[in-house]
Amino acid sequence: LLHLQNGTSFHVFDQGRFAKEVLPKYFKHNNMASFIRQLNMYGFRKVVNIEQGGLVKPERDDTEFQHLCFLQGHEHLLEHIKRKVSSLRLLKSEETKMRQEDLSRLLYEVQILRSQQENLECQMQDMK
Repeated sequence: LLHLQNGTSFHVFDQGRFAKEVLPKYFKHNNMASFIRQLNMYGFRKVVNIEQGGLVKPERDDTEFQHLCFLQGHEHLLEHIKRKVSSLRLLKSEETKMRQEDLSRLLYEVQILRSQQENLECQMQDMK
């Protein structure tokens, strides 16, 4: 069902059987399309057969995937296979960072105002 090809890619033979028998062992689903989306999120790409130009459906149920850091015998490269961060997620993290900075500034200003208020109350007591 799964075969390493020349140590630079892997093939999934019989996608239906792979989804039914293998995916549930490692994922909470048995959906091949979801598995392929996950692979894409981690930078794996489907290898398109040049002879067919990717336009004709292959005769065999054989899908090949590769990643620059997925090389047999080079386990040290695996740490570079990471989930891609979407630009939307980057924007949200920037917004969160800005909100945290704003919150910190507000808390600092509240502390200053409290200190000033305490000083004014002390001055008022002295005046009384």
